[in-house]
Amino acid sequence: MERSQRKMDHIRFTLETREETESFWDDISFPPNSLPNIYYGNIELGTTLAPFALDSPIIINAMTGGAAATTEINRALAVIARERGLAMAVGSQMAALRDEAVSHSYQVVRKENPTGLIFANLGAEATVDQAMRAVEMIEADGLQIHLNVMQELLMPEGDRDFRGYLDHICEIKEKLPVPVMVKEVGFGMAKETIGQLIEAGISLLDVGGRGGTNFAKVENKRHHLPMAMFENWGFTTAESLLETEPWRGRHAAFIATGGIRNGLDAVKAIALGASAVGIAGSILRLVQTSPLEMCLEYVDLWHHQMRVAMTALGAATVKELQEVPVLITGKTAEKGRLRGWNLEGYARRGSKSRADS
Repeated sequence: MERSQRKMDHIRFTLETREETESFWDDISFPPNSLPNIYYGNIELGTTLAPFALDSPIIINAMTGGAAATTEINRALAVIARERGLAMAVGSQMAALRDEAVSHSYQVVRKENPTGLIFANLGAEATVDQAMRAVEMIEADGLQIHLNVMQELLMPEGDRDFRGYLDHICEIKEKLPVPVMVKEVGFGMAKETIGQLIEAGISLLDVGGRGGTNFAKVENKRHHLPMAMFENWGFTTAESLLETEPWRGRHAAFIATGGIRNGLDAVKAIALGASAVGIAGSILRLVQTSPLEMCLEYVDLWHHQMRVAMTALGAATVKELQEVPVLITGKTAEKGRLRGWNLEGYARRGSKSRADS
C-alpha cells in the first residue's frame, strides 16, 4: 500500500475511533481548596521545556502529513498554533523523505507559522541523514522521534525489526543541531524505558499513553485479520506520568499526550508531573468538522478551563500546580501499588498559597 493511502486511512479511522466518555483521568482528583488566596487574572500558563519556553502548556501534537489531502489539515493546525501561541509537531516525515512530491504537506506548517515552535518527526528507525533532512524540510526547532512498536506490529505493512533503536536515538541526538524529544504514540512508557532514554541523554520525553487515539484499533480496522486483544495494550497517560517520578527535577521534562479531553484533564496531567500536554485526536476532529473561528474558541475554552482549575487549587503557575496534593484512586491506584508508586505522597503534598496574588 502506498504511504499516502496509509496516511489517509489513519485520518479516516482516527476520526471513526471515538474517544471514550469515561476516562482514566476520572481516577485523578484534588482535595478542595476553599481559601486559594489567588486571582484568576494572574494565572500564568507559560511553561518550560528546556531549552524552549512555551506561552501555553498545550501542544498540537504529531498527526499527519504525506498526502495531498493532509496539506489543508496541517495548514489549519498551523494557523491555530500561530494564533494561540501553541507549539506544534508534524506527523512522521518519512513519506516526504521517500517522495519529495508530498513535502509541501509538511512545509505548509512553517509557511503558515513562520516564527512558531515546530517539531519535525521521524521514527526511531531513522538515520542521522534522514533526521537532518526532516528538520531542514520545515526549518524545525526540534525533532520528535516516535516509538510505536505495537502499532508497527499490528500494521499490515509495518516494521518487525526493532533492533538498534536506542543506538539510533543516541546518534541522532549527538549529531543533530536541534534538541531531540522522544515520544510514545499511545501505548505509554514504563520507568524502565524512561530510565534508558534519560541515561542516553534525552531530556524531553512525551509519555504518550493509552486513552486518546488508539492506534491498535486504527490498525486493526486496516487489517483483514484484526487482533483486538492488543487494543488495551500499555499504560495510560496517568500511569505513564507516575512512572516518571524518579526523574523529576533531574533536568528532564515530560509531556503528557493521550486522552486529554479538556482543560481539567490538562491540569491533572501537570499535577502528576507533566510540563506540557499534547492534544491530537480531539483537535483533528475539530479542524475536520468546524470552522477555524470555532477551533480557536475551543483552544480559548481549554485555556479558560485550566485557569479555572488552577485558581480553585491556589496554583498561579505550572510549577506551583506540580506541587498541589492530588488523589489517585481506582484502577490507576491498583496498578500503582503493584508498581510501587508513592500514592500517599501525592495525596499529602502541601499546596502553596500566594498572598496578594
